[in-house]
Amino acid sequence: MIAIAGAKGGCGKTVTTLGLAEGLARTGTPAVAIDADRQLPNLHVAGGVDREPTLATLSSDEDVRAIAQVSPRTSNAGIVPAPEPAEKLEIESALDRIETGSIQTIVDCPSGAGPDVADALSGADGVIVVTTDSNRSLAAAETTVEMARRLDVPVLGTVLNRCESVPTAVESWVGVPVLGVVPEAESPLTDEETTAAYEGIIETLRTRNATARTPPAYDEGLLPTGIDVLDRRLGGGLAPGSVAALTAEPASQSEQLLYEATAPRGTLYLSTERSATNVRRAIETAAVETGNPTVRRVDGADALEEAMENVRKLPDGATLVVDLADGLERHDRSAYVSFLNDLKDRLIESESIALLHCLNGTDRPANRTATIHAVDAVFDLRTVESGTETTIEHYLSIPKFRPEGALTETIELAFDGPESVPIETKPDTE
Repeated sequence: MIAIAGAKGGCGKTVTTLGLAEGLARTGTPAVAIDADRQLPNLHVAGGVDREPTLATLSSDEDVRAIAQVSPRTSNAGIVPAPEPAEKLEIESALDRIETGSIQTIVDCPSGAGPDVADALSGADGVIVVTTDSNRSLAAAETTVEMARRLDVPVLGTVLNRCESVPTAVESWVGVPVLGVVPEAESPLTDEETTAAYEGIIETLRTRNATARTPPAYDEGLLPTGIDVLDRRLGGGLAPGSVAALTAEPASQSEQLLYEATAPRGTLYLSTERSATNVRRAIETAAVETGNPTVRRVDGADALEEAMENVRKLPDGATLVVDLADGLERHDRSAYVSFLNDLKDRLIESESIALLHCLNGTDRPANRTATIHAVDAVFDLRTVESGTETTIEHYLSIPKFRPEGALTETIELAFDGPESVPIETKPDTE
């Protein structure tokens, strides 16, 4: 989830939100633009859609696309208006409920630097700061950057709206790359120059992320996940201390990725549903390269305590696999959030990584939103049947990845043996 922010009203946040969402859709990534400004909502007006349904109508178990109105300019982009002032809704909680999966969400934040902006920013994986070249707008943009940093939200860069060049003041900003310059236009969402500029910004984000994750040599400070095609895309793996969620449908064969994750180093495999014997047997007979993990069963009313007791014994530089996280997510929310915090602390202390296996079935736990919010990365596996002979294809996308954001391509996987390689890489077209 990417937030679009700028403290100065009129800097072009709303049009930038729509421009990027529609640019993503045109270039192969489904996207939804969401209005988080309930006091001065304007996304539906600029987007040319109805005022309702609003974000307030999104239920906890509903895909955001179910309430999104299709953009009149781009069929693969959706628009969700802000709640009516009379509708009782906490924006941060509403955004936390949104599971992006294979879709990119772009959030139009309110202007200013108050609590409403903080609520919208807090749930984002990164923020793009929008400004014009006026002194007031530039000063307001710097305020937004500082606010994002205080909230620990990565600043992905800045978009210079209605500009022809980069102002000198922006060139002096540290850690805020210029993503693109959008010229002034009467109809910026359809003008050829401005739409090309939005697509250029998207390409800059993708290129910058890809460059950071896939240098010529793997970053020796990262820990490989064992999933080769994923490690190549991440530039070598995950940073020590990282927690990742693997989300998938029940029949997706996602366990194969968990088994691969046991190969690079010592692994503690916590099973909440299968016996330790069954897990070991499955790993031994897997068609992928695996390691020899320590397997423990944790279940019942004391599952969180048992899991944490095992996590405290995690050796330095190890991998933790929790399969399924669903079994822990069904416990009391406060206790589960405390477990996630303690888990993160132990991973940082031991310089280890964790992979939480989360199924997207009909009985998805209520605490799934807490998991998605807490983790550093989400790897989403989709299984697709195609062709007259029912060919099964597996696609892995990365809708969330700190600190760079989530603009990635989908990886096609093969589960046919230790030498599995990507058959091809293509943009997500769901």
